[in-house]
Amino acid sequence: MTNSEGARPNKWPWPPMLLAIAALAAIGLCIVLPVPLPRNDAVVWIGYLVAVFGFALDGWAILTMRAARTNILPHRAADRLVTWGPFRFSRNPIYLANTLLLIGIGLAAGNGWFVPLALLMAVLVDRLAIRREERHLAIRFGNAWIDYAAATPRWLIG
Repeated sequence: MTNSEGARPNKWPWPPMLLAIAALAAIGLCIVLPVPLPRNDAVVWIGYLVAVFGFALDGWAILTMRAARTNILPHRAADRLVTWGPFRFSRNPIYLANTLLLIGIGLAAGNGWFVPLALLMAVLVDRLAIRREERHLAIRFGNAWIDYAAATPRWLIG
């Protein structure tokens, strides 16, 4: 087991860093070059619902990991393979929740920059964190990880 793959998946906690960068960039870009979204009640309420769902999914995933007594920090080694709770539906419910949270905030606030930056953040998280985390989990948990990954989508589909 190499230090870069077996001991921990990443040197940096990319997902929360990318979440913060995407949110700050959306706010800054909105000031410089606004991309407004429709400001009707339906869009605003859909935004609130998506943001609340993202926040709730994030909380559920964090509480599930805490109950499993495993590390939650994305740049530290996993202690246990968590396959229940929201992890039954997605191998990455926290990253999915972060993406939904940003999209919901953008819709509710009428800031069109949040949506593409949330999607860009998701792609970057996939490339900088998820792929490395999956190699790490395969090394640490072997066949249990392989079976779980075969049965559970990375996001929600696929």
